[in-house]
Amino acid sequence: MSAPELLVVVDTEEEFDWNAPFSRDATTTRSIPAQARAHEIYDRFGVVPTYVVDYPVATDPAAVAFLKRLADAGKAEIGAHLHPWVTPPHIEEVNERNSFHCNLPPELERAKIETITAAIETAFGARPKMFKAGRYGFGANTQRVLVDLGYQIDCSITPHTSFRDKSGPDFRHAPDAPHWLDEAAGLLEVPLTIGHLGALARFGGRFDRLFDDRRAARLHVPGALSRAGLVARSRLTPEGTSADEQCRLIAAMHARGHRTFSLTYHSPSLEPGHTSYVRDAADLARFLADIETVLTFFRDAMGGRFTTLTRVREDWAARRAAA
Repeated sequence: MSAPELLVVVDTEEEFDWNAPFSRDATTTRSIPAQARAHEIYDRFGVVPTYVVDYPVATDPAAVAFLKRLADAGKAEIGAHLHPWVTPPHIEEVNERNSFHCNLPPELERAKIETITAAIETAFGARPKMFKAGRYGFGANTQRVLVDLGYQIDCSITPHTSFRDKSGPDFRHAPDAPHWLDEAAGLLEVPLTIGHLGALARFGGRFDRLFDDRRAARLHVPGALSRAGLVARSRLTPEGTSADEQCRLIAAMHARGHRTFSLTYHSPSLEPGHTSYVRDAADLARFLADIETVLTFFRDAMGGRFTTLTRVREDWAARRAAA
């Protein structure tokens, strides 16, 4: 089996209270310069993260200046990220259902994607080729718009996961490895790395409905399955997943044939007090240490290499051309 590859995608966005109702007024982006803390690690490993940038970030000169310096130095890639509630045109009611932009009227979703695309092109001097839906709200119309606007990579899909209880999409049957969404148009999907651990991990897909079922959660079924060592769903992220579990997930998925891994988190987690994952300095130290532990494991124990969304797309395009 060929060596595995790992890339990093950062949801680069405004700070807001994740437990409060969505608001168009929560648009501050003071945590963007805090990404320098992670680059103290990335620069040593040769990791070039992709910052998928949403509208409040793309229209904040200070945030743009910081990210553009990274991109110009070859230390970052820039893509697009859509939080519909803070992205013009502001027509829809702000609520949970509409926070998944795939639920918006097609013409409104298109207008918002056009807005963030133009904002990034203006701010960074290049049209974005990579897209990640806010709240993973990717749908059939989203795909059509991305193709029309010339996007080449989407990284919105969360395999083995359903958001139906929140009026969002259901990705339980989506592939959990890169795949062409539209091969003719050249649109590649690089999903989040989500998979299963435990004695029954190879059959984990059969249990997916339990992990997002409120009744199962009230009965503590997912926790019982995990504690028994039977099956657990895990995600490659320092947000709520320990470094040890992330490393076990990489090893288990690689043993089942997975080659491409995507580590993700939200930019406000690099500044204490903005997300539930990093409340204080001690949390931040653990967060950064977990990233370094996972990268070290991937490089040294797995013999892996670090890549980017762009390189993954180039490899797929080359294989397509050679076929």
